[in-house]
Amino acid sequence: MKGLDNLIQELKAPKSRHNTFGNYNYRSCEDILNAVKPLLDKYGLSLRITDEPLLVGNFNYIRATAIISDGEQTIEVSAVAREAETKKGMDVSQITGSTSSYARKYALNGLFLIDDSQDADTQKPEEGATKEQKDELKKLGAQMDDQGRAFIEKKLSGHLTQAEAENLIHRAEAKIDGRAQ
Repeated sequence: MKGLDNLIQELKAPKSRHNTFGNYNYRSCEDILNAVKPLLDKYGLSLRITDEPLLVGNFNYIRATAIISDGEQTIEVSAVAREAETKKGMDVSQITGSTSSYARKYALNGLFLIDDSQDADTQKPEEGATKEQKDELKKLGAQMDDQGRAFIEKKLSGHLTQAEAENLIHRAEAKIDGRAQ
């Protein structure tokens, strides 16, 4: 999806918030949305985010799905977060709201290829893309137009996590096949 590729290249969502307790900088879901909203109109895209409550064993989860469309193609990315059983100073509805915001943030990260692997609130840094993923991306890039090929080469020249590589592979395949995801 050409508009999404352009949006990703232009998107700037810096970690402008600071957690004084943990002494780290971070970006929120709201920060990402504020950065992306002007670009959606510019590139003729629409964005929706949905939440779905899930009960797994005795735990409540929220699955957030970020859905972007150019009117012809649609791409969806989901992320799941577990509600804390209790959180000091929050009632149950506030716990659900913060869980939703957290899941939405990571769905948006996946959709827009934002790497938060170094955030303190990420439990385990994601590993870099595998050799197989990089080889597949090179093969797919060779089948794309100049802009698509340049975009993939740019992503391969930086740090690309396994999840980002997988997302990019699916998007490249969809673009080559001309099918919506």
